[in-house]
Amino acid sequence: MKSIVLRKMKVVRKIKRMQSIAWEAKRKGKTIGFVPTMGYLHEGHLNLVRIARKRSDLSVVSIFVNPLQFGPKEDFKEYPRDINRDKKLLEREKVDILFYPDEKEMYPDDFATYIKIERLTEGLCGRSRPGHFQGVATVVGKLFNIVMPDFAVFGQKDAQQALVIKRMVRDLNLPIKIIVAPTVREKDGLAMSSRNIYLAPNERKEATVLYHSLMMAREMIKKGERNPSLIIGKMREMIEEKNGKIDYISIVDTKELRDLDLIKGEVLIALAVYFGKTRLIDNIILKV
Repeated sequence: MKSIVLRKMKVVRKIKRMQSIAWEAKRKGKTIGFVPTMGYLHEGHLNLVRIARKRSDLSVVSIFVNPLQFGPKEDFKEYPRDINRDKKLLEREKVDILFYPDEKEMYPDDFATYIKIERLTEGLCGRSRPGHFQGVATVVGKLFNIVMPDFAVFGQKDAQQALVIKRMVRDLNLPIKIIVAPTVREKDGLAMSSRNIYLAPNERKEATVLYHSLMMAREMIKKGERNPSLIIGKMREMIEEKNGKIDYISIVDTKELRDLDLIKGEVLIALAVYFGKTRLIDNIILKV
């Protein structure tokens, strides 16, 4: 049996070292592709990594569990971590560089600068997770300055996050292209997430209702329904029947993420639901 030969991946822990590598790559005219993650990688992450590798001369993945995007009662300490496992996965994907800083490297004791995006962050997850997107924008802004990518790849599962990052890049005139890749799902439709490991077996089974409710909404719209309240009501019934505790179900436009009174144009149907203590998100985008 042939042994798998793994490509040697550089692991960089220091910001100045990462910047030095990025500057040298740019000096040589190389394209840098970037995937920021919080680790505990799954197939969804690896799909983003493959897109980055295919389109770049130098592929960079970061792993950093960002404390700024967790609320005081959220799961920062419990968030799953397994750096050795993640390294092996990235080596198999032939990633060039893993940027793996610690908290002190990213946020020195006297750190005092934050990035805030208005309007887009007020609804959906921003409503129930105040400060979350300020934390996301700040860390991604820092990572963009450190890695200096030509493009970065994000997943559609975190639709609001992707739109927030796109707006930040546009508003701050950052020379970076944002690529949003489709959500990767399990065979039964559940969106892949690092938090899925928190689910008890019965919760894991019940959580598939999220995808089914989105498919029901899509079918209702396809058949001509344009009343968001009616669709949300049907989704709510379906999810609560499977013991889901709903944080929100929203149908919004994809420009400013405003709630719609009438479904038209390009719309985002997004939800966040608890199964036990685990909060899961999912969404679809439709053009009507």
